[in-house]
Amino acid sequence: MRQRAYLGVDIGTSSSKGVLVRPGGRILRTAVRGHSVDRPAAGRVEMDARLWWTEFVELASELTAPGDVEVAAVGVSGMGPCVAVTDEDGVPLRPAILYGVDTRASAQIEALNAELGATEIFDRCGAELTSQAVGPKLRWIADTEPDVFARARRLFQPSSWLVYQLTGEYVLDYHSASQHTPLFDTVEVDWHEDWVRHICPDLELPRLRWPGEAAGVTTREVGGVPAGVPVITGTIDAWSEAVSVDAQNPGDLMIMYGTTMFLINTTRERLATPAMWSTLGAVPGTRNLAGGMATSGAITAWLRELTGGTDYPTMLAEARDSGPGANGLLVLPYFAGERTPIFDPDARGVVAGLTLSHTRGDLYRAVLEATAFAVRHNIEALREAGSDIFRVVAVGGGTQGELWTQIVSDVTGLAQTVPNVTIGASYGAAFLAARLDGEEHISDWNPPAHVREPNPELREAYDILYEQYRALYPATRDVVHVLAERQRN
Repeated sequence: MRQRAYLGVDIGTSSSKGVLVRPGGRILRTAVRGHSVDRPAAGRVEMDARLWWTEFVELASELTAPGDVEVAAVGVSGMGPCVAVTDEDGVPLRPAILYGVDTRASAQIEALNAELGATEIFDRCGAELTSQAVGPKLRWIADTEPDVFARARRLFQPSSWLVYQLTGEYVLDYHSASQHTPLFDTVEVDWHEDWVRHICPDLELPRLRWPGEAAGVTTREVGGVPAGVPVITGTIDAWSEAVSVDAQNPGDLMIMYGTTMFLINTTRERLATPAMWSTLGAVPGTRNLAGGMATSGAITAWLRELTGGTDYPTMLAEARDSGPGANGLLVLPYFAGERTPIFDPDARGVVAGLTLSHTRGDLYRAVLEATAFAVRHNIEALREAGSDIFRVVAVGGGTQGELWTQIVSDVTGLAQTVPNVTIGASYGAAFLAARLDGEEHISDWNPPAHVREPNPELREAYDILYEQYRALYPATRDVVHVLAERQRN
């Protein structure tokens, strides 16, 4: 007899992940497909949207291959906000432009601020135009690839692209839409028709639904999933991760440890600050203030490759031996510019204090501490905006080694709850799908496993290092901006 199960698939920056979950939350199987982004020029980060569908089919096929499950519902999520434009038949016209790590549209940001009014954009959208915004990237296509823009009729995210391929339905969730600055009005909770017509008059924008609502049903058998299976609308990966660990209550802060670092704080009311993104939540009636770093785990992967591909457990052990303060090293983790709270696409990584005596372990430790300092910087911006933080939940692949989360707790002074399941967005997508089948509470699926407590003995030392970290960026900004311009040229 075949088991009833829910399929969740997430399209991430460095990999796509799939999971099969039984009612009650028990994981049957997981699967991963690694991939890389394309970087055709400095500041440009792209990916072929067709790869997202290929990997979905591969993951679904692998997970269902034993033939022992009946897939009852499908959940999807993915990185975002991205810009994947297609013709009227859903055929991609160019590689998808990725989220805030792609910084190509600086000139278009300036132009749209002048045309629409920077204050008006912030008041309506809850965020300023930055490298995270969709509108400037659409304008970039219009300015630099007019033939492509003239044929563009639809706009997709990874999650909505999978839904379209599975069901034929052209829909998008409200949360993802709220990151389509300045196309979406977070006050009226709908597309801003005047600004849509101004920026992309020939695009048909998708119908809006909440992430856990059914988008439709599969129109054919795909990867072991039969026709007629319900598919949720889905959402951006970080918000699906927040669902996966029950971090959707007012005062919750989710920290996602991945290729990039993401923070989501659920609030009781709409808050807005130029330092963060104000969005709709993944659950109806909720609002969020969110932040994101352009790199975090990506730096550790870079360092690993640079130093010969040593396995992560060895590198973590070396970083642990280095000790707090990394023997006098201090790093700015802006290796791909930075998003919140400084919003500087021309920021660059800085390693300060290097000597011939420093080791790989020192450098790795300094990178982990740098991401922790960046988390603290974001948390301070959240609190300055009026956010309450009562509970911190850690999720993502970076929670597995213990050292990284411990450093973040030591630097911020905040305890972090680490749940039993930390695989993240694909699990959250599977849960949202399961809700269509009657499953109700993620807390029943994924209870806490342990709490990472800060070490009070390290607080004073890390406070001093944090002050030096905050001073390092303004001290080096002008130099790295010149270097960033040289890199573009």
